[in-house]
Amino acid sequence: MKRSGLLCCATLLAWNLSALAQSASIPASGEAVAPAVQARIHRVENGLSTRVVVKGSPERTMSLAQRMTFHQVPAVGIALINDGKVEWTRAYGLADVASRRPATPTTLFQAGSVSKAVTAVGALRLVEQGKLALDGDANRQLTSWKIPPNAFTQKQPVSLRMLLNHSAGTTVHGYDGYAQGQKLPTLLQVLDGAAPANSAPVRVDIAPHSTWRYSGGGYSIIQLMVTEAAAQPFDVHMKTALLDPLGMVHSTFAAPLPDSLRNEAAVAYDGNGKAMAGQWHVFPESAAAGLWTTPGDLARVVLEVQQAEAGKSGKILSRQTTRTMLARDLGEYGLGFFVENLGDRTSFSHSGANAGFRAQIYGYTRSGQGVVVMTNSDGGAALIEEILGSVAAEYHWPEFKVIEKTAIAGDAATNRQLAGDYRLVNRPAHIVAEGDRLYFQSDLFGSRRMELFAQSRTEFFMTAQDMAIRFEHDGDGAVSGFALLRGGQSYPAARER
Repeated sequence: MKRSGLLCCATLLAWNLSALAQSASIPASGEAVAPAVQARIHRVENGLSTRVVVKGSPERTMSLAQRMTFHQVPAVGIALINDGKVEWTRAYGLADVASRRPATPTTLFQAGSVSKAVTAVGALRLVEQGKLALDGDANRQLTSWKIPPNAFTQKQPVSLRMLLNHSAGTTVHGYDGYAQGQKLPTLLQVLDGAAPANSAPVRVDIAPHSTWRYSGGGYSIIQLMVTEAAAQPFDVHMKTALLDPLGMVHSTFAAPLPDSLRNEAAVAYDGNGKAMAGQWHVFPESAAAGLWTTPGDLARVVLEVQQAEAGKSGKILSRQTTRTMLARDLGEYGLGFFVENLGDRTSFSHSGANAGFRAQIYGYTRSGQGVVVMTNSDGGAALIEEILGSVAAEYHWPEFKVIEKTAIAGDAATNRQLAGDYRLVNRPAHIVAEGDRLYFQSDLFGSRRMELFAQSRTEFFMTAQDMAIRFEHDGDGAVSGFALLRGGQSYPAARER
């Protein structure tokens, strides 16, 4: 997905198709809307396509129900923003396959790293209130724990601005969460990587503000800064300072999820179609990954950012602070959002990927458009991309257009040479030859094989997901491995011997 590091999570696994066969046919749940809007919803629901298509192939769009089955996703929630308001919300499929409980617009999903965007808004509110400083040494704003000093921080201290931008040089890319019943670490144990934390210590290991590098660990530092500045538990402060003022009545940063909300939550599913033990993981790393919410609630964040940027709302942030938040610093990131200047508008977005959940928040300044999509499956990322494409086509967005690629005829002899077992991101991957057709399979992306279309004898692309493979040879001409190309990143795979 655009500007989203999906492989890093190493959890894009398969879903048992037989367990899902019934769920995608369940009618959508949502509010009544005008006939014209209902017609638009119908076109979005039936206008899905893979992001990449083979040039010259017959044009084919598919239904959301079909693609939920294909991508093995049991439940999807969507909130569509148009003309500066939520135009419609819909929920599809099953929040719990075992009990046949349907998803509704108030079903709770884990937001994953979308939590960071909401956290950033809350932290910047404290900056406006004079309780936190955006610049200057972050350690001066920390009491119970300090960023351990070293040669890097002596030359350039870490600031809140850097932490929000993922340019502080901090470690720990992301978090795995904790199974139900596991003892949860305190925030200080998370920061120090001390038992029972299952993550490494958060440390600075490169020069602050020297490069952009995604860091969930940096947002755990922000969590502590917010907690201490507000003199309240993080979840309590975020509720009173942000969630309640925005009317996000179905959202919470509490970890674990309160018992009173368990029946409102979607069950997380792994790649084998099994409900996760205890139904989902718990994330005490709340700022980085712990938000439970709905698409409709997250749409309120999009709307508030749009209105504040336009100078029409000061409910949470001023216009100046909002524009600072949506201005790139290092990387393609502002302060809590991925941002891109598109000329007549700026897009702001974030994806989320907790075990068993995938989410995306997307908005535009000035046009009053946006969308939030949430799913309860490891297979949700590819489906979200296709939903974005259908929304973009219906609402005339400037992005997410279908990409046509030219393919050449496959060659059986070449395919036999390329076929074999490989190691990709330290996981098994397989290239399978069937005559003049070639396939890629890795549990990182599910049990289903994806066809490879040849652009040359060494370069291939897929249509099932927007990925490509470039095969490499050793000095003797034997196939030694390949590079998987996705989202502007290259991931090496070595051939098994």
